[in-house]
Amino acid sequence: MNTERKIWYKLDLSAIVYPTLQRRDFSSVYRLSVVLKEPIKPDILQQAVDIALKRFPTYKTTIRKGLFWRYLEPNNRPGPFVRKDIRNFCMPMPFKAGSRYLLRIYYYDRRISLEAHHSLGDGSGGMYVLQTITAVYLRLLGHRIGNGYFVKDVDETPDPEELEDAYMRYANAKVCPKRPGDKTYRIRGTKEPFYTFNVIDGIMSVKEVIAVASKYNATITEYLNAVLLYALLQKQQSERHIRLKPVRIAMPVNLRRFFPSKTMRNFITMVFPGVDPRLGDYTFEEIINQVHHYMRYYINEKFLRGDITTNASTQRNPFIRVVPLFIKDFVVRLFYTRVQDKNSSAGLTNMGALKVPEDMKPHIERFDIYMGQPFSSRTNCAIISFEDILTVNFASSIIESDVERYFFRKLVQDGIHVTIESNRT
Repeated sequence: MNTERKIWYKLDLSAIVYPTLQRRDFSSVYRLSVVLKEPIKPDILQQAVDIALKRFPTYKTTIRKGLFWRYLEPNNRPGPFVRKDIRNFCMPMPFKAGSRYLLRIYYYDRRISLEAHHSLGDGSGGMYVLQTITAVYLRLLGHRIGNGYFVKDVDETPDPEELEDAYMRYANAKVCPKRPGDKTYRIRGTKEPFYTFNVIDGIMSVKEVIAVASKYNATITEYLNAVLLYALLQKQQSERHIRLKPVRIAMPVNLRRFFPSKTMRNFITMVFPGVDPRLGDYTFEEIINQVHHYMRYYINEKFLRGDITTNASTQRNPFIRVVPLFIKDFVVRLFYTRVQDKNSSAGLTNMGALKVPEDMKPHIERFDIYMGQPFSSRTNCAIISFEDILTVNFASSIIESDVERYFFRKLVQDGIHVTIESNRT
């Protein structure tokens, strides 16, 4: 008789939403890339993936559907298999395709890319997987690479805390704060044909961006948020709307900065810096001042704990727990499309300055991050830096690139040298 206990992982608080929003032309897939200094050898990379992925049990899984909830189950099928990169990446990820893995590994020239469905984890969790694969790959080539930062020891047993839903540990505020409810300005974009993904990358010097941000008494995140808001305001004004609407950015905050956790799963929440042009015209200095004070006011342990508690309140509700999954899906999808998706004009995430083990640095040129296909007609922006290279990666499924043009034009006007790369023709 088989007495082996069946292992499964309940979806974390954020991950519950992502499969619900899945549709033929949308999938909550993000991409992380590392550019090395030598061309990739795909056979060695495949060996590295097979070795490293065993260290991350919640990433070597498939998604299953129960009567009340979805869950992750260990996936022992062969794969995921390394593939040559494609032009239009971050494509929808059908749950039954690719040996049922929720991961894809690509290579091109000197680049290794990892695409992950958000139900597995956030960008920080994915970065552990990517950097560990990269470290193992370099070791297989004969280089001595240590562990540390985002590189895990592939021979150690995962800490149970890496597998936890950290939200539920910290959802203990005594009040559930309300969310922003008013509708924001939305870009009037022309949707591209299915399976088209437009990417525009801006590559610049970290030192230059810091110098400019310092002139405005702002951090890099505050400065780039303000530049994106400035670009969105210009876009709205160019469309000559009869009625202006607030412009707001959806920005994920890494909760590990405020609440100790080793989790490899999702542990982020959203904040929404913005300005309201109905109150009057904003100078760039006023925008950056507004963003600066918003960040100081909302991004702290107290407000974030309240936000986690608000998110957790529905899952803890005993009535909702016993509602069948198909009803939950319908309600969540309706709320997201009617309310949540309309709360922001664009998305912006900043993974900050990445660190790697010292003996790994000489092999790496830069990192990239892409938020993936937006749910609606808009653009998403992702920022990451390594050493003195900062990359701003825009991703959209619309033809127009006005927001990106306004954004990079402002950086150049402020004296920042920007190199542009794109997959657009």
